[in-house]
Amino acid sequence: MANLKVLKNRIASVTSTRKITKAMQMVAAAKLRRAQEAAEAARPFAERMDEVLENLARATAGAANAPKLMAGTGDDKVHLLIVATAERGLCGGFNSSIVRLAKQKADELIAAGKTIKILTIGKKGREQLRRKYGDYFIDHVDMTEVKRVSFSDARGVAAEILKRFGAGEFDVATIFFNRFQSVISQVPTAQQLIPAVVEASDDKDAGPAKAYEYEPDEDEILAELLPRNLGVQIFRALLENAASEQGARMSAMDNATRNAGEMIDKLTIQYNRSRQAAITNELIEIISGAEAL
Repeated sequence: MANLKVLKNRIASVTSTRKITKAMQMVAAAKLRRAQEAAEAARPFAERMDEVLENLARATAGAANAPKLMAGTGDDKVHLLIVATAERGLCGGFNSSIVRLAKQKADELIAAGKTIKILTIGKKGREQLRRKYGDYFIDHVDMTEVKRVSFSDARGVAAEILKRFGAGEFDVATIFFNRFQSVISQVPTAQQLIPAVVEASDDKDAGPAKAYEYEPDEDEILAELLPRNLGVQIFRALLENAASEQGARMSAMDNATRNAGEMIDKLTIQYNRSRQAAITNELIEIISGAEAL
């Protein structure tokens, strides 16, 4: 009978767990819709910003007074790795995939004789990186109290990065995050922020290198636009992360709910068989006692 009691308690425990995972799945599904809409809405703005910067970069190509945010410091000895993860777990491999990509990049840079510095956004990435790369940490951005990511959050991170870049603390900055594709697909991404990477267009019909006339001149516009673009790209990364996190959590909780259901079915069968065996043994004992009389 003790075995039956243990099985009954396990069934009750797994049933309670299934209720929790089902509730978390439903909450993640509700949050995913809003997060996905925000991420998809930010993409056209970020892409248009890239197009404007591309045009300005072509117009100022080779200029001696090009902004450092675009031209760089002329060196790449010190790399700042910005690792953006979630504040919470229970979202499958979401956090681990970002950290894995960041570790791979960090190891490559260290092997090449470069110096790395790490700035983390989100508690989970910090926890996973601290054991091996704790000596390289320079700052951490706590997003625990942030319910919905806003541009002001990204602007604060961008301001800190710009301050450190202006002080000459690093030469290259790269952010690591998950780009949202679907509920079951999030792509770990490394995007270089400083110096800004401007990909030249391959379109042969794009026209001359300088397609627009700017007033004031390109240098003044870039001086204003590049810091803003840094905030835009960080904001985009945080929104992509938010959508990816909820998609990963929804998928993970769905798997957990189904696994809990399968475990309940197996435990129920085991409980019924044990109960049937116990009843059979009791009947045998009663019949044997009656026959002995």
